[in-house]
Amino acid sequence: MKKLLALTLTLVLALSLCACGGTETSTTEEESTTTPESTETKTVEIPPVEDLTGTDTSTIMGVEDGVLTVGMECAYAPYNWTQMDDSNGAVEISNVPGSYANGYDVMIAKRICEAYGWELEIVSSAWDSLTPAVQSKTMDANIAGQSMTAERMAEVDMAGPYYYATIVCVTTKDSEFANATSIADLAGGTCTAQSGTIWYDTCLPQIADADIIAPADTAPAMIMQLETGTVDFICTDMPTAMGAVAKNDNLVILNFSGTEGDFQFATEEERAENVNIGISVAKGNTELKDAIDKVLSALTEEHFNALMDQAIAIQPAI
Repeated sequence: MKKLLALTLTLVLALSLCACGGTETSTTEEESTTTPESTETKTVEIPPVEDLTGTDTSTIMGVEDGVLTVGMECAYAPYNWTQMDDSNGAVEISNVPGSYANGYDVMIAKRICEAYGWELEIVSSAWDSLTPAVQSKTMDANIAGQSMTAERMAEVDMAGPYYYATIVCVTTKDSEFANATSIADLAGGTCTAQSGTIWYDTCLPQIADADIIAPADTAPAMIMQLETGTVDFICTDMPTAMGAVAKNDNLVILNFSGTEGDFQFATEEERAENVNIGISVAKGNTELKDAIDKVLSALTEEHFNALMDQAIAIQPAI
């Protein structure tokens, strides 16, 4: 499955934020349907959260107390980030007093908790610590932009997908690679990606003669390496790229998806598992997985994209 192609900066900044859990609307580039005969624009209406508070969740592992504890980096815009107030519906980070989390992952977490009447607790965690935290039941779930890879799903169970994230590269407008139309055109470039991701472990090695430097610990660190000229380009997913471009108009997205010059996987199933983004729960916690899937099933790919547009529109400067 594919997600939306790159959005323009002007359109992203024009998107408006609506209250999460109510009726939300957003317009994207591919959703616009303007013709010579009509100037009407298609608007995606996100359904209100279904009321599932009558569901008995008292025996579901992790939420017996009515609290869903969710792990995320709080440093991975537009999926999640840290801000210093509760504006735009941000939620306090329980282990970082005085700080608040917001972003697409927070929006999804709030929908899940609103549906069942759970309290939401957000915990900031390093990327490499997310899976161990769910395994040890320190976290009930990770909503953190994690791909549903076979390797990860051998360690945890995953609800979703709750997003479909195309793999892209990002460079600067004045770069010699700015007009690249395939990964072959990136040959010889200096590059990086975030540690522990398919972008670094599988995608970058496919670029001929690439000078792959050490991975970045976080998405902001990866973007900073591009902005400071440490690397010629980075590999990431579309939402992260869109968020970066929205805050820095000197960056450009290189999207090879759907072409022969795209990153290659052994099968379409393998490709899908690397672009489908899921929610991690402990192995065997089927009841919590099913409860989360019940909420996600009310949303389509269009709805996911519209919510992501809202997150990008309110994200802070990177």
